[in-house]
Amino acid sequence: MKKTMYSLMLSLALVAFAASCSNDDNAPIVTAPTCNDGIQNGDETGVDCGGTCTPCETGGEVVSLSGDVTEDTTLDAVNEYELTGAYIVKAGAKLTIPAGTTIEAAGGTASFIGVERGAQIDIQGTATNPVILTSGAASPAAGDWGGLVIAGDAPTNKGTDVTTEVGDLTYGGANAADNSGSIRYLRVEYTGATFSNDKEFNGVSLFGVGSGTTFEYVQSFNGGDDGIEFFGGAVDGNNLVSIGSGDDSIDFADGWTGNGTNWYIAGGAKAGIEGSNNGDDGNATPTTTTTLTNITVVGPVTEGALFFKEGGGSFTVDNFYTSGIDLGINVKDTDVEANARIDADDLAITNIQFGDTAEGFSATNYLGTNTDFYTEGIATGAGNGAAAPDWASGWTIGLSNSAPASSENLAGEITGDVSLNASVEYLLTSGLVVKSGGSLTIPAGTTIKASGGTAAFVGVERGAQIFINGTATNPVVMTSGADTQAAGDWGGLVIAGDAPTNKGVDVTTEVGDLTYGGTNADDDSGSITYLRIEYTGATFSNDKEFNGVSLFGVGSGTTFEYVQSLNGGDDGIEFFGGSVDGNNLVSIGSGDDSIDFADGWTGSGTNWYIAGGAKAGIEGSNNGDDGNATPVTTTTLTNITVVGPVSEGALFFKEGGGNFTIDNFYTSGIDLGIKVKDTDTEANARITAGDLTITNIQFDATADGFVATDYTGTEAFYTEGTTTGAGNGADAPDWAAGWTSGL
Repeated sequence: MKKTMYSLMLSLALVAFAASCSNDDNAPIVTAPTCNDGIQNGDETGVDCGGTCTPCETGGEVVSLSGDVTEDTTLDAVNEYELTGAYIVKAGAKLTIPAGTTIEAAGGTASFIGVERGAQIDIQGTATNPVILTSGAASPAAGDWGGLVIAGDAPTNKGTDVTTEVGDLTYGGANAADNSGSIRYLRVEYTGATFSNDKEFNGVSLFGVGSGTTFEYVQSFNGGDDGIEFFGGAVDGNNLVSIGSGDDSIDFADGWTGNGTNWYIAGGAKAGIEGSNNGDDGNATPTTTTTLTNITVVGPVTEGALFFKEGGGSFTVDNFYTSGIDLGINVKDTDVEANARIDADDLAITNIQFGDTAEGFSATNYLGTNTDFYTEGIATGAGNGAAAPDWASGWTIGLSNSAPASSENLAGEITGDVSLNASVEYLLTSGLVVKSGGSLTIPAGTTIKASGGTAAFVGVERGAQIFINGTATNPVVMTSGADTQAAGDWGGLVIAGDAPTNKGVDVTTEVGDLTYGGTNADDDSGSITYLRIEYTGATFSNDKEFNGVSLFGVGSGTTFEYVQSLNGGDDGIEFFGGSVDGNNLVSIGSGDDSIDFADGWTGSGTNWYIAGGAKAGIEGSNNGDDGNATPVTTTTLTNITVVGPVSEGALFFKEGGGNFTIDNFYTSGIDLGIKVKDTDTEANARITAGDLTITNIQFDATADGFVATDYTGTEAFYTEGTTTGAGNGADAPDWAAGWTSGL
């Protein structure tokens, strides 16, 4: 069979196809179009060759592309296309490229595909059969050819009838809704041929392209310059991937007013995203204005995950995940217009998460006065954090669904339902607050390491929920991230609920500034099981310190069990009103009281093991401002161990105390059992009235000068007996094995 060659020049006209067909009389050769099914020439074309014909070659042909497309043209995925020069779709014409088509380019800067203003391109790839524009070199490399250049009629702040920096196409007009066609499931590889230092092709360049154009599911792979760039226009860019760009990964400028969602960026040389207004005039109009959502940038990068430059613009960014970067938001201090826009709140980034930060990491180098233009939070980015998103499967290359980043930063606000990953080590760099209506789920085995003193805490708003799903062999651990850990290294866990307290309703927590207190005793703030919280208690002032866990008005619908506070700077665990029960609690080495309850708490507790606290083992009170406030603190406690020494008693009944029933209470190494100040009129009156009843309390291994109680009244409110306390007397209880520390 003879080799068949098409040459599509200018209007993609057929120049030649030669297929030999001879009869017994040596008839002349018939020139005919290709046939792809192996049928003889005569049958394919309707020409009778009068004898035995040579069959057509089976399969597609090798087709050369260059010149101008002046009429509607459709390529054929069965063919092999060679881009041998500039291939320009002229105004009024449309080029259609079906799914599965591959075009291989040669010729450096001479090879590119251009779409004029007024022309259209229709790229019809699918998730399983994308269109591929790539290098034809035997060893492909970045910069082998130009790229795809599209010119539209939408506004830019460069003016109208402007010439593209590469390709010499005219773009820019007044039609924001201009339609340059549809591009879906396109992969562009090894682009970025260089004219000069200032003129390089990008993978895909969109100049003044309008919002009537579809541009989605597009990847740039190993381009020599930017991966994808928007030069003004109003087209949206969704589900974009840029891998291995030689400059910025995705760039937009010149008054672009489109939006973007689901961008996955990795391995670019400079900025992950570069967003600017105008390189000649940072205040040029229309101003670059965009909303970006679901963004991942995986470093390293040399110019930031986002470079806000040349006036920047008005950007709103949400759900922004970064990994392996040393700089989050880059703003030059000499860029007067960009800094002014940040000062004016024109840049707003919510839920940005810094995962696996590089050594020397800085969230931003912005030096202005707007301290809250970005807020940290838990982000999924393009879908899977640093790992390749599910929507990129099948049509992209150079991605891998690798394991999640080994560490991620936590800070900011959670407004939806968020789950952490136990294989990630989380770094709590500031306050992390679950907002009303949101939820945070923390699976067994998760570790969160905190830094930042009072700035670092986990808060759960009234109306929000937290689910800590540790197990006896694999607890959740919240601890200090300091090299040398110490009490007070960070805040702690603060939960606000809607249950009653005797402080009123809509009260503000003393730390964390959350609102708590209501009328719903059954309120449900989630479930906390097998949690160990360490080195908490950062101090605001003498009157404002974090506890290990603080429960403000938390309702009985909440599960709170198998929780340990270790070496906290203030109280280990404290209940401020509410009705939640606390079971199987451990407090070791607290800097103040070990377990504290007050403000009308009406929950109950069983199996409490307390050791090494500085002040009271248990501090139980009603209200520090009004010992008779209602609802009155009312509780039943069973199976309690307090191991001293303690300076304020195994139980300190104070500030009106309350109505307590306690059974199976074991103490060891204490010098004072039950403390009651004689100046606490309300507390003494409650004991006199029989509101404090302790049965089976054992005072073991008492300290020198031991006193069972300093209560001076006549009520016999406690009875001694032999007890087991939390299970094993002074020894650690069996139920605490495996998930606690310091016992």
